[in-house]
Amino acid sequence: MFFQAVGRSRTALGAFVGQWQRYALNTVSRRQLCSKPREGESVPAHPQRPGFKLPGYRPSDMDKRILVWSGRFKTQEQIPEQVSFEMIDAARNKVRVKACYVMMALTLIACIWMVILGKDAAKRNDNLTTRNMEKKAQWREEAQRARAEAALAEKPQ
Repeated sequence: MFFQAVGRSRTALGAFVGQWQRYALNTVSRRQLCSKPREGESVPAHPQRPGFKLPGYRPSDMDKRILVWSGRFKTQEQIPEQVSFEMIDAARNKVRVKACYVMMALTLIACIWMVILGKDAAKRNDNLTTRNMEKKAQWREEAQRARAEAALAEKPQ
């Protein structure tokens, strides 16, 4: 019973604080919006805009290419000057899905190619360890040649 009373009082206190905050924030914002211009200052007039906008979107060159790639239109000349945004969005989604399919296919082909190259290298007994050892042996030989040439150049004749 005690815990229920404490819980109710906390809830009531939270509601009161929340209502007070909303009231305080609303009154402050209203006061800021009602500020009057000073004397002598003129308020700039906004240019009038039409009350409506034609539903449509003027496609860019890239949007036109996307509309053609998606199969919505055969050529760029067939695309009207204003196109609905839904049409462009659907075309972009279609091209996005096609690009994902192409990337998946290329990934699969690259994986198969790597498996084939790995099997060929295994048949030749070619691996990274032997390549690394051969490269280091070659570097040692070059370093020995360079030291021998430097020693010959230092000897007086």
